[in-house]
Amino acid sequence: PMLSLQVLLKSDAPTGDVLLDETLRHIKATEPAETVQTWIELLTGETWNPFKLQYQLRNVRERIAKALVEKGILTTEKQNFLLFDMTTHPVSNASEKQRLVRRLQESLLERWVNDPHRMERRTLALLVLAHSSDVLENVFASLADDQYDVAMNRTKDLLDMDPEVEASKARGTEMIWAVLAAFNK
Repeated sequence: PMLSLQVLLKSDAPTGDVLLDETLRHIKATEPAETVQTWIELLTGETWNPFKLQYQLRNVRERIAKALVEKGILTTEKQNFLLFDMTTHPVSNASEKQRLVRRLQESLLERWVNDPHRMERRTLALLVLAHSSDVLENVFASLADDQYDVAMNRTKDLLDMDPEVEASKARGTEMIWAVLAAFNK
């Protein structure tokens, strides 16, 4: 089954991204290899397995937010919530956000191919991650009602596909389908 497949490292060449390079080092150092589900739990900090603490990434959300601030996509602000101040990261580069929203909208409307294996892999991955993050309704909120219905129905059809079957059909998308299976379990 898809959820029991182990993640194997093809290359440990540095990517230039601190979090990705740290993740590659962890995957390389892990014996025996772990499953996609386990890596999702470890890399998001959602497991408290004391035997795996050395593989957990620390402060993932904060580090991602900091990287996006450095790229000019987010800003850092302090907000007061009754008794304490909290750091927030609102979007400062709306054009980048709109580019991603348009990319997903167009892939499900104008450039719809009705076959996930003919979709661009990065777009398929973005769609799966947006679904897993529960933000797809926001992505389609600006559409007219009929377009919204079409986009949501196509998304539902795509995400309801059996990840086991789809992963076996096309090389290069196995990890995307494994992530979907892990989030849908």
